[in-house]
Amino acid sequence: MGNHRADRRGSEGTASESTPVAGARAAGRRKATRRQANPFRKIPAVPTIVGAVAIIAAAGGAVGMGGGQLDGSQSLQLSAGAADAFNGTDAFNFTGEDPRAQAISRDADRLQQAQQAAADLKASVNQQSEQRNAELASLAKSAQNRADEIAKNLWVLPTVGYHLTARFGQSSGLWSHNHTGLDFAAPTGTPIFAIANGVITFTGWDGSYGYKTVETLPDGTEIWYAHQSAIEVSVGQKVIQSAEIGKIGSTGNVTGPHVHIEVRPGGGDPVDPYPAFVYHGVTP
Repeated sequence: MGNHRADRRGSEGTASESTPVAGARAAGRRKATRRQANPFRKIPAVPTIVGAVAIIAAAGGAVGMGGGQLDGSQSLQLSAGAADAFNGTDAFNFTGEDPRAQAISRDADRLQQAQQAAADLKASVNQQSEQRNAELASLAKSAQNRADEIAKNLWVLPTVGYHLTARFGQSSGLWSHNHTGLDFAAPTGTPIFAIANGVITFTGWDGSYGYKTVETLPDGTEIWYAHQSAIEVSVGQKVIQSAEIGKIGSTGNVTGPHVHIEVRPGGGDPVDPYPAFVYHGVTP
């Protein structure tokens, strides 16, 4: 037994003595083996690989949501969306039309609007012009009516080729009092004219006035025509301005042929005929 233990110790001692050398060799072999068995030594560290894997997984999840596959409707929607991006109906409201065609369309619209505005303006101007012309026509008619009315009230001179021989208010032994009218001297037989529109209210002999005609105007004024050689109208006869009513003579209290004109407003006392003639548009 002693030998056996001694042998064991001896063998253990031998092994113990050879252990450093064997260990060194084993370590060298392990290092060599590790160098040969680690081909990924230069690959990035594990965290970097993990981050990359996470990014790839996220991308894959985004693409493969819902089980990693797209059903038919989603595929069609994506296809339609892709088509819309090229056919002009996307979110940017592209019409897909030719820009030149759009510009021409806008120009045509503007031209049509301008033409319509011009037509409306022309119609408005024509309407205003017609209204203005109607107003002017009405004004002209009113003015003509007024002119006609004035013309009716205008007087004319009672004869032609005359000269004045006596005026209103003069004194002379030929008259019992001051002269009451205006004398238009002219040759016997010269026509006497109605100085205005009126009605004959007296004709005949009247003493110192000789043959006399009285015309009453619409306002009641009486016009006396005296010393006539002939009377050519009758009572009640309507006469118009410039109508011949008799002839100049020298009947009554006279020194020569003439027509004596008196103006008696309202049939009353006589007034100066001269300013009355002027007032009614004529100067003796």
